[in-house]
Amino acid sequence: MIDYAAIAALGVATVHEAAGRVGIVDVPLIRVVPGSRVAGPARTALCEPGDNTMVHASVAHARPGDVLVLTSTEPAPVALVGELLATQAQRQGVAGVLVDGAIRDLDELAELGLPIWTRHVRAQGATKGQVGKLDVPVVVGRVEIRPGDLVVLDGDGALVLPAERLDEVLPLAVERTERETAMRRRYQDGELSYDLQGLRALVEE
Repeated sequence: MIDYAAIAALGVATVHEAAGRVGIVDVPLIRVVPGSRVAGPARTALCEPGDNTMVHASVAHARPGDVLVLTSTEPAPVALVGELLATQAQRQGVAGVLVDGAIRDLDELAELGLPIWTRHVRAQGATKGQVGKLDVPVVVGRVEIRPGDLVVLDGDGALVLPAERLDEVLPLAVERTERETAMRRRYQDGELSYDLQGLRALVEE
């Protein structure tokens, strides 16, 4: 069984480096709940422009631990998620939500505590009634996200790792974390990266 809490603790930057510096979702994101971090399998929804019908469908079909990835054929600053949808998602056991669009009810969402990352905050709400697609590959921030791919979210933003790379990348991420822990102790003891990484010799000799 995959330990998604442990992956969340590794964080976006570490998994990104371990994966060969790929997978960053290259859009500015607002983290709604300060200090939150999450990892889990993607459950995608592709909405029609300005409509959140498929967000409701995604929440209804969500499994505990899913990370909802919500976008549209033409992403725009229209609120796809507010407090009421987030309340349902939390009750369904959703681990987190990535919104390639907007959210509203910002203060209420922060108090609710469901980890949400969004491109925009806007009061304008979405319409309902246009059927999009559920559990299909989508592209957010120039990264393809397929159902079941790993999504990692923290203060640095979002990263996506293809599901088939998990067994390859996660041990490398753990090794990187262990190396950084050891290096942190050396820096705390007064050593410098300028010397340990050979940069002094490169610059000054």
